[in-house]
Amino acid sequence: MAIPFTYIVRNLVARKLTTILTAGGMALVVYVFATVLMLSAGLKETLVSTGQSDNVIVIRRGSQTEVQSGIDRQQAGIVESLPEVAIGQDGERMISKEPVVLINLPKRASGKPSNVVIRGIAPTALGLRPQVHMIEGRMFQRGTSEIITGRAIAEGFRGAGVGQTLRFASRDWTVVGVFDGGRTGFDSEIWGDAEQMLQAFRRTGFSALLFRLADSDRFDAVKATIESDPRLTLEAKRETRFYADQSESLSTFINYLGTTISIIFSIGAVIGAMITMYASVASRTSEIGTLRALGFSRSSVLIAFLAESLLLGLLGGVIGLVCAAFMQALSISTTNFQTFAELAFRFVMTPGIVVAGLLFALGMGFVGGFLPAARASRLKIVDALRAA
Repeated sequence: MAIPFTYIVRNLVARKLTTILTAGGMALVVYVFATVLMLSAGLKETLVSTGQSDNVIVIRRGSQTEVQSGIDRQQAGIVESLPEVAIGQDGERMISKEPVVLINLPKRASGKPSNVVIRGIAPTALGLRPQVHMIEGRMFQRGTSEIITGRAIAEGFRGAGVGQTLRFASRDWTVVGVFDGGRTGFDSEIWGDAEQMLQAFRRTGFSALLFRLADSDRFDAVKATIESDPRLTLEAKRETRFYADQSESLSTFINYLGTTISIIFSIGAVIGAMITMYASVASRTSEIGTLRALGFSRSSVLIAFLAESLLLGLLGGVIGLVCAAFMQALSISTTNFQTFAELAFRFVMTPGIVVAGLLFALGMGFVGGFLPAARASRLKIVDALRAA
């Protein structure tokens, strides 16, 4: 015979203060656990969504990032001539030959310098990146020292707003527009004319090539062509895969660090739950004896007290997740471990994080409540009634 669920709930309501304190401790742990997962998910979403599945990025073989790569003009011409490169409505090949450089700019709030990606682009670049659109000002003119800045750069760095001037590579560059990268890594970049960037930074070649496939299914073929050509020391990746690889090291570090912190905090929460449940057993010895005298089995008592602890964990989990959900309104920035450049992104709550947070909370409730529940179930009827 099972103990009624209403009895379990009433016991939690009757002990409001201890219930709130114990659930609050678990909520704090779940909040930390969930925000770490949201941080990792937001980072991955930002970088992975930066790419398009039918775009291909070509960099120098062995390079991990565009900044480390180098492609000379002859190699770029060979890749541009491949039949797999799509041709746009204007009859031009949809390829952008791009120099990518890191510079230091002072942050708007603190004035401290931080690395920022400067990308030189071809006229076809916006067509290759449909998620990018202008939100203020206009596009830069080719052959001039005009630039456009990503939303995160315009908001977070000095001199990066429309009409302002930035100085780098021994030139003054006028900001003529701000673009929205659709919450991708492009929001943290500055774009200008590729040829002007090459001249300013005294470069003779490009960092990366980006092109659209005429047929998305032909990726393996074009990859084999590029990587087997003895004139080319290059490798090709789908743009989505390239940016997904960029997120791996940072997200792995965040997950390990966050999990370690969450485990440390959870030990305290579990001990708190255990103390609460032991105190509950000690104060309800007579109730336990009465329940056993009424015919409820040891297993029913065990399940009832364990259910109380699980409900505490569930309550804490829900509160923690609700608090963590508000973090989605925030935008933060960090350093991309691959490029060492500033990267702005948001916390992202996913169904998987909700499930993981609730399971984590229930796990704390189970661990914290099992021993007290087992003690309650082992109490002898005579001893329990005598204690009353």
